[in-house]
Amino acid sequence: MPASSRRSSPVREGSHGEAPLAERFAALGRAIGEREAEHADGLERARACAESLRTDVAAALASFHREAAAAGAPHLQVEISPVRVDDKHVRSMEFELSRGRHRAIVTAKSRGDVTLVGPFRAGKTEGPCKSFPIDAQDEVSGALASFLEDFLEEAATP
Repeated sequence: MPASSRRSSPVREGSHGEAPLAERFAALGRAIGEREAEHADGLERARACAESLRTDVAAALASFHREAAAAGAPHLQVEISPVRVDDKHVRSMEFELSRGRHRAIVTAKSRGDVTLVGPFRAGKTEGPCKSFPIDAQDEVSGALASFLEDFLEEAATP
């Protein structure tokens, strides 16, 4: 291969092989980590909120599953994911509800909002979205109940 057509490697090898690349990314990790550390308290608050909401939703779903099964429809099972870092916003926490292609997402953001996304079908545009202040617990609880009812109705409709 002619020298002019060779591309130089983005990794400069030193005495430790890929050590310069590892060092570069260690520095990047420190810099981004230091920048994001200022959001740690807000993210912890968001996690606590999401965990609390998930607990409430899981209890509601347990009641729904029990009664649906007793009424003759044990196949109406809804999955609830663990709380995790939001798929779109690194400073937010979320959990997801799913049944088949039906989805709904509850997101708690470090800036102090709770957003209810859906219900929607996987592969389709997400939405509708409704947001509330984290501290508006009565408003969030009421909206969450309606949100969950809407999701269960859509998820149980062919």
